[in-house]
Amino acid sequence: MSEPTHDVVIIGGGHNGLVAATYLAQAGRSVLVLEREPQVGGAAISTDAFAGVDARLSRYSYLVSLLPARIIRELGLDIELARRRYSSYTPMPGVASTGSASADSAAGLLVDHGDAAATRDSFARIGAAADFDAWNAFYEDTARLARAVFPTVCEPLLTRSEAKRLVDDDELWTALIEQPLGLTISDRFENDLVRGVVATDGLIGTFTSLADHSLDANRCFLFHVIGNGTGDWDVPIGGMGAVTGALERAARAAGARLEVGAEVTSVSADGAVEYFQEGRVKRAHGGVILANVAPWSLRELLGAGETASAVIEKPEGAQVKVNLLLTRLPQLLDASVAPEAAFGGTFHINESYEQLQAAYEQALAGEIPSVLPCEIYCHSLTDPSILSPELAQAGAHTLTVFALHTPHRALTETNNDEMRAQLQAAVLRSLNSVLAEPIEPLLMTDAAGRPCIETKTTLDLEQALNLPGGNIFHGGLSWPFLEDDEPRGTPAERWGVATSHPRILICGAGARRGGGVSGLGGHNAAMAVLEGA
Repeated sequence: MSEPTHDVVIIGGGHNGLVAATYLAQAGRSVLVLEREPQVGGAAISTDAFAGVDARLSRYSYLVSLLPARIIRELGLDIELARRRYSSYTPMPGVASTGSASADSAAGLLVDHGDAAATRDSFARIGAAADFDAWNAFYEDTARLARAVFPTVCEPLLTRSEAKRLVDDDELWTALIEQPLGLTISDRFENDLVRGVVATDGLIGTFTSLADHSLDANRCFLFHVIGNGTGDWDVPIGGMGAVTGALERAARAAGARLEVGAEVTSVSADGAVEYFQEGRVKRAHGGVILANVAPWSLRELLGAGETASAVIEKPEGAQVKVNLLLTRLPQLLDASVAPEAAFGGTFHINESYEQLQAAYEQALAGEIPSVLPCEIYCHSLTDPSILSPELAQAGAHTLTVFALHTPHRALTETNNDEMRAQLQAAVLRSLNSVLAEPIEPLLMTDAAGRPCIETKTTLDLEQALNLPGGNIFHGGLSWPFLEDDEPRGTPAERWGVATSHPRILICGAGARRGGGVSGLGGHNAAMAVLEGA
């Protein structure tokens, strides 16, 4: 066995790989990061998506909640996150199948952090007055859970029993950790639209039913509401690329070596890595290998007869992402709400509880949901700097759409183009159903005269970002604690980054507390390496 060329070789230069590289290089380790794309950043990048149009879109990853202030502080990152005044706006469901709105849909639920009285009035307008107090009580409960759980995510894993004692509320623990999320939501809220708004945090990127006893929705929900002890989802000023740009500068300043255009082709359990760069095969050898790729991808790199953990199933994503650039924001059916307020937070479309369940059942049967649940983020309202001064002054805005319940199983190499077109049409149909005017005439055109809209299926994400099955979390999410009988004998096990190979650790979203733009996989893998030294 050859001597290591580096203390640590990191496969993948996404944000988690950069976090790990910076911590380890600052601690004096020699670090090599291998990234297959021409730039680091992975899914957390900003892009000029439309030819000749000066707008930097956060193309794949949209918002920041789970990145601990502790990591930003410890790595000295120059990152500015902007808090959105409006939490969400949810219009009453339209009639997406015809592209026209129903007569009773000219109302919506606006949750305004800056005006509690207006929020109460908005609940009343949609016939959900009784749910206003229930809403506040519920999110006071999730805030208590967040304050208990989030400080542990940058520490060795607690056991389930230890985490339950830390929360110190058996009723809350049962409601969010032990029983299906749908049961808790149905118990706490009466209105179908309100139930749906709450439920979406359990379904983003997760293909499941809210009533499923797998509790996949519960785990997804937990990670959506605990970020930095508040659950707030913030906009990175300068776009998502500003986050990974700061991380790249920190990693290089610490002495990490970052190689781009370097596609890793194989890994061995003894730390040997082969990669292809500049037309030839190169080799490196790490004392430790950190895999900032999905566990499924690591298994493929290890080759026949090797496994990265005892059981690995190929993940499945269940979303379509659509990026748009508009000449102006569209008008709403609800004249009492300004478009700037409605699009200032998360704009939920056709995401009532019943609609979410109906869409899941249709998708499970292999169909594109007839009414596609979607949510929209308008980054340019919070951060106009992602637009050129000319575009901003003209009133242009970006929209990024995340559509649920579009599972990867429906896509093939053969039908991907056709399905992309059908899914894009379904997204626009769903959006138009809750607007006072169609969205299509508001699309800007690029330098070639084409509408500024791009759609990414799960297969597109798999190919562009090496996300197996297009799963944005690299696989199923895990609880941020160990079961009481799980092993904790090694640093890698205690930090939730272990594989079956002692010299190979997971440092990406597939780590025990991975998922989202959090840096947790990178931080915790680095801590495991340093603890094991």
